[in-house]
Amino acid sequence: MKGSRLGLGAVLVLSLAASACVSVGRRFDTEAVKSVVVGKTTQSDIARSFGAPSRTGIDSGDATWTYLDYHFGLFGRQRAIDLLVKFNADGTVKSYAFNTDQPDAGPAAKP
Repeated sequence: MKGSRLGLGAVLVLSLAASACVSVGRRFDTEAVKSVVVGKTTQSDIARSFGAPSRTGIDSGDATWTYLDYHFGLFGRQRAIDLLVKFNADGTVKSYAFNTDQPDAGPAAKP
């Protein structure tokens, strides 16, 4: 009986370790990045396209919104996608940066 409990416990621990994963942020529409136009797209447009940002901040006096979609697992597929949008004082996009390790996600530059 004691041996079967230990065996069952070992299987449970290994199962949990095998499925262990960490996610930060949430999925967002990476194809919508193609529609962002510097000087024209507004904060409202960004919010409609991507939802609420994962983080907000200030960079050299300009408001920034960051969208994160990170998923890391002990085993299996991993994903790292982020979008950083910097806004002008009038609420239009000043600049943005899209980064991904997924070759088919959004408008990423080809190596």
